[in-house]
Amino acid sequence: MDLGLQDKIVLVTGGSKGIGRAIAKSFRDEGANVVITARGKEELDETAHQLGAFAIAADLTRPEERADVIRQVVEKFGTIDILVNNVGGSNGGAIVDTDVRLFEIAMDVNLYPAIDLSKQVVSLMKNKGTGSIINISSIYGREAGGKPTYNAAKAALISFTKALANEVIPFGIRVNGIAPGAILHSTGNWQKRMEKNPDKIKQFVESEIPAGRFGTVEEIAHVVVFLASEKASWVVGATLNVDGGQSRSNF
Repeated sequence: MDLGLQDKIVLVTGGSKGIGRAIAKSFRDEGANVVITARGKEELDETAHQLGAFAIAADLTRPEERADVIRQVVEKFGTIDILVNNVGGSNGGAIVDTDVRLFEIAMDVNLYPAIDLSKQVVSLMKNKGTGSIINISSIYGREAGGKPTYNAAKAALISFTKALANEVIPFGIRVNGIAPGAILHSTGNWQKRMEKNPDKIKQFVESEIPAGRFGTVEEIAHVVVFLASEKASWVVGATLNVDGGQSRSNF
């Protein structure tokens, strides 16, 4: 299916590995011009070389570096058609054992870059009357599971997605989200857990994922490129579970 993404300008945060890398590759496969950003310059540059993408090393927890990323993309390509807010991470443990500062850090990593970058690209997209923003959250933004710091930040991201979507759809800008379940890839936490305790992880998959396996990064990426395309023109403010049936929520 031709998704009509040829020559679109796409910015993917956290694009050097895992889900972000797969998203960037899927957009490149559709003929888009892709910019990836992450903190680790060496890995970022290697990924950009492999994919034929443009790399900008940046720490997106810093407002000045977020602004500089947008500036560099606009200087090189003139605009941004699609923003994928994928950068994120988790920390801490049980709430009573976790310092409040770790909750703040979780917001700094998972929420505030998405808010700030979205606000900046909206001003560009309004001028064109079109654009797409995709936020990568988690099924644990909707239900218990995982680390509370991460859950809180991802829940806020889902709420932000809906609120911004309603504000900007009159200008032709669509904002949506993806809530992945357990995704296995070589640099992810599930891979580390599997290597540490394969029997426990096998039992988790059998009991918690109705599809009977982990998801792949490509399965997330395929949904992202669809949502970003005009084939999903009537999808506004949604955060779609992509989880093999893992989520226990009804929405």
